[in-house]
Amino acid sequence: MTEAAYLTLYRSGELERRAAAARQMLSDCTLCANRCHVDRRTHPDRARCRTGEQAIVCSTGPHHGEERPLSGQRGSGTVFFGRCNLRCVFCQNWQISHCGDGREMGEATLAAQMLFLQASGCHNINLVSPSHVIPQILSALVNAAGQGLKLPLVFNSGGYDSLEGLALMDGVIDIYMPDMKFADSQVAGPFLGVSDYAEANRAAVQEMHRQVGDLMLEASGLARRGLLVRHLVLPDNLAGSEQTLAFLAGKISRDTYLNLMGQYLPCYHAAGYPGLDRRPTRTELRQARELAVGFGLHRFDR
Repeated sequence: MTEAAYLTLYRSGELERRAAAARQMLSDCTLCANRCHVDRRTHPDRARCRTGEQAIVCSTGPHHGEERPLSGQRGSGTVFFGRCNLRCVFCQNWQISHCGDGREMGEATLAAQMLFLQASGCHNINLVSPSHVIPQILSALVNAAGQGLKLPLVFNSGGYDSLEGLALMDGVIDIYMPDMKFADSQVAGPFLGVSDYAEANRAAVQEMHRQVGDLMLEASGLARRGLLVRHLVLPDNLAGSEQTLAFLAGKISRDTYLNLMGQYLPCYHAAGYPGLDRRPTRTELRQARELAVGFGLHRFDR
C-alpha cells in the first residue's frame, strides 16, 4: 500500500512550515478563489466564509454513500466543515454551508477526530468543503500525523479554489474531488454568488490534476491517489455539461474518473429560480452520459 503523501512532508518538517504559512495567510486571506483580502483573525464576519481562526465542524463519521472508490466496505471518514466559500441557491446542505451549523474546533480536537475515524476503520479522511479552512486542516494534520495518522486525504470541494490555497496542499492531498458545477460564469453568477466560477474552477482542476494525476485504484478498488470529478447534471443544461465534459477530455484526461451526478433536487431557494425549479429528466441525464462517452470519457462512478 502506498504511503499517504503528507507523511513525507511531516517527517521533513515541511508540513509544519506549510501550516505556519497558511496561518499567516489568514491575515490577508487569498486561501480560496474569493480572495477576500480580509484579516480573518480579527474580522471573520467580513470574510466570504465567515470563518475565523478555528474551523467550524458540523459532523464527523464514516460515510457509506460517497463514490465507490472512497466508501469501500468500511466507509469514507468524512469531516463536514461548516460555512462555505460559495452561496449556492440550490444547496442541499444549506444548514451547514449557509447557516454554519456546527461548533468551532481547535486543531487538537480536529486531529483527534481524524484519528478516531482511522480507528473506526475508515478508508480515508474526507475533508468536505475544506477550501476556506486550509490553515486549520494543516495544523491539525501536523498534530494527527505525529500521533500515527496514516490514511489518505480527500479534498472534497465545490471547485472554487485558489491556486494559492492549492499550492499549500501540493504533496499533502492524495485525492482531489472537486465539483465542476457550471461551464459559464455568467450563468453561474446568480446561482453561486460569484462572478468567475468557471474560470477559477477550470484553473483549479488543472492544478489538482497536475499534483495528483488520474485516479489510481488499489486491487481492492479503493482510491489511493488522483483526481475524481463530480459534475451535477442540471435541468435545461444550465450546467453547460457539454463544455465541461469537453474540457475534461481535452484539457485534463480522457481517463478522468467522473461521477456524472443525476440526483439534483430543487432544494433551499431553488424553487424561485426558473430552470432550477425541477429535476432533470431521464432524457437530459442520458444525453449528458452520451456526451461524456462521445468525448472519450470512460471511467464513470456507478
